[in-house]
Amino acid sequence: MMPYRYQDWNQLVGTPVEIRRDFEIVRAGVVDDAMPDSSALWLAADAGGGRALFTAVEGYEVWIRPQELGGKLCFKMAAAHLSPSLRGGGSC
Repeated sequence: MMPYRYQDWNQLVGTPVEIRRDFEIVRAGVVDDAMPDSSALWLAADAGGGRALFTAVEGYEVWIRPQELGGKLCFKMAAAHLSPSLRGGGSC
């Protein structure tokens, strides 16, 4: 599935994301925490670097890629959170 820009950062805690700025990927990782108003988020520390803060005012964007999961769950995010072009699809 193709990644797409997601603006409700506060709903992404625990989700793998790509941080982009000026159309380029700055860093990828798992969201550790986010401000309630989606103005900033923190990526968890990993092999790519320490815990990092990214803010919308500095031009950062968050992109997500829906992923099929194994087991009884089909997708990590509910269909209501997917872009309109991705709703209605998916198989388990």
